[in-house]
Amino acid sequence: QVQLVESGGGLVQAGGSLRLSCAASGRIYSINVMGWYRQAPGKQRELVAVTTSGGSTNYADSVKGRFTISRDNAKNTVYLHMNSLKPEDTAVYFCNADVQYYTDSYYRRSYWGQGTQVTVSS
Repeated sequence: QVQLVESGGGLVQAGGSLRLSCAASGRIYSINVMGWYRQAPGKQRELVAVTTSGGSTNYADSVKGRFTISRDNAKNTVYLHMNSLKPEDTAVYFCNADVQYYTDSYYRRSYWGQGTQVTVSS
């Protein structure tokens, strides 16, 4: 009943920049937390950055100072602006949203996007 559509992935050279976006649609009353995770080949999925509707943010140590997460609450969209990209940033990036689908906060669950590939060349 909720879909997350990601865009912005692609190929970029080391030191370059890229912006990912993720728009949520469907049965949505409100969205508290939205964020980005990534998974490289042979590695576990890890948190990249998250943000709340109130503007709080949290980043993985590996991306602090290089990545910036932001959101547009009116559009139910979250962005990840990635600067100074490194080859080790290469991974499939997944959007995640904690969605409340009814008036009471009890009615909520987490949704995932399909993932978008980010490849950083040396």
